[in-house]
Amino acid sequence: MEWTTACPDWTSRLVERRSIIPPPIFPDQGEQALAIFKQLRVTDLPGKPTFGECSEQWVFDYVAAIFGAYDSETGRQLIREFFLLISKKNTKSTIAAGIMLTAVILCWREEEEHLILAPTKEVADNSFKPAAGMVRADEELSALFHIQEHIRTITHRVTRASLKVVAADTDTVSGKKSGRILVDELWLFGTKSRASSMFMEATGGQISRDEGWVIFLTTQSDQPPAGVFKEKLDYYRDVRDGKIVDPKSLGVLYEFPPHMVKSKAYLDPTNFYISNPNIGRSVSAEWLDDQLQKLRHKLDGTFQEFLAKHLNIEIGLNLRADRWAGADHWEAQGRAGLTLEQLIDRCEVIDAGIDGGGLDDLLGLAVAGRERGTGAWLTWGKAWAHPSVLERRQSEAARFTDFAREGDLVLVKRIGEDVEQLAAIVAQVHDSGKLDKVGVDPSGIGAVLDALEAAGVPKELIIGISQGWKLGGTIKTTERKLAEGGLLHGGRPMMAWCVGNAKVVPSGNAVLITKAASGTAKIDPLMALFDAIALLSLNPEPPSDMDGFLEDPIMVGI
Repeated sequence: MEWTTACPDWTSRLVERRSIIPPPIFPDQGEQALAIFKQLRVTDLPGKPTFGECSEQWVFDYVAAIFGAYDSETGRQLIREFFLLISKKNTKSTIAAGIMLTAVILCWREEEEHLILAPTKEVADNSFKPAAGMVRADEELSALFHIQEHIRTITHRVTRASLKVVAADTDTVSGKKSGRILVDELWLFGTKSRASSMFMEATGGQISRDEGWVIFLTTQSDQPPAGVFKEKLDYYRDVRDGKIVDPKSLGVLYEFPPHMVKSKAYLDPTNFYISNPNIGRSVSAEWLDDQLQKLRHKLDGTFQEFLAKHLNIEIGLNLRADRWAGADHWEAQGRAGLTLEQLIDRCEVIDAGIDGGGLDDLLGLAVAGRERGTGAWLTWGKAWAHPSVLERRQSEAARFTDFAREGDLVLVKRIGEDVEQLAAIVAQVHDSGKLDKVGVDPSGIGAVLDALEAAGVPKELIIGISQGWKLGGTIKTTERKLAEGGLLHGGRPMMAWCVGNAKVVPSGNAVLITKAASGTAKIDPLMALFDAIALLSLNPEPPSDMDGFLEDPIMVGI
């Protein structure tokens, strides 16, 4: 059989309120499951209506697509993985409970465990309580199932098949042999460094269960996507768009089309339905509009979080009230695909900046050049870290792994590799004949200076850049260049994250952006950029036009 899970015209379908869910491969199987699902009662709604009485059509389409991918003749599930991205309060967890209870009722394998995996106990309860309520609200189901509240388990008295809800922060998934698994609030797993291993352990039983499937349910993250959430989000967008052909995976993403995000059409209440297919039922358009008007002028990040959770607008930068002013213009100045080689080729003069390098830090390198002909400033960055950072910063470990996979961060195996690799890149710029100077934080100059000299970078080109309030002028220069469109970068996720982390502290007439001011957040690559800009803003002549270099300028404050 041939079928597709791609939906390349999803943008027009969502805008026109048409379904983005494909029809079931086996309609009869889908209808059989729907007949059961529609009779389950939603106990937290007035009157305890059934799903059939209170659900929108998209819910039925989704349930039919899942159960309708089962080939009853061969016993094989043809679509093995499902992904649903939907805004908050669209009855996601309640639907999850109904789908899993339906699966237990239809299960033919005796003593089969069905698993709902939640990131926390609170999220686990959000799925278990509706499922238990559905059983208690129906006399036939009450006689058929045994509910064990203390271990969040519902067991079929005849087949001994069960539905178990597991909280990742308190329970273990080791040794699970579940055939059908539902992962709730995937975005929260994005912050867990061992989430991938946990999923591998939880889904291990499917190797001997051809009828098995996994469903990932999630809202958008209230931080820039990271870890397994980012991995799945990117993958299912590509499957939906037809860039990846994977008929065994189905992604249903209720999110605004790119052109509507760019024009901020999501702020128009008439468009709230795009990411809220349950609008008018479990979601109130009036409430959304009221909250939007109350929060849109807040500068502490609350408005961005509201957009992420209720309208599925992906957060790019953490725009807090105390953010660096340049963050407001950073994303607009990104030019995807700008590489170091392109920067070297296009620029007439180049400066480099270096910052960080402690065991608890990233070692950041920034390269900034003045483009020949246009005078625009082109920038490029990279960072290094020892794997011990993943242990010391477990809350960011998944994000660092993402940056490493994307090529912006190198996780070295031994101390020293980082400065050697950094020095090799600076030497590459020097060999091009376009290197003006290298700006370094004086407090961390030792090992970096040795590595640069060993790589053939002349000592006289290395400048110590004064930090603290003396960097204030450079910070403002960078802000202005971004705002006027004169500074371009590669649009890389790591640098955007660092920019979003930067916290401004007023100091007299100056502003400070320091590691101490920004707390535990990492900003080393951004500080390296400021070091490079400090030199480039002096408007240096191309090295080939210079009569010579300053005598022993090391440790000069700029």
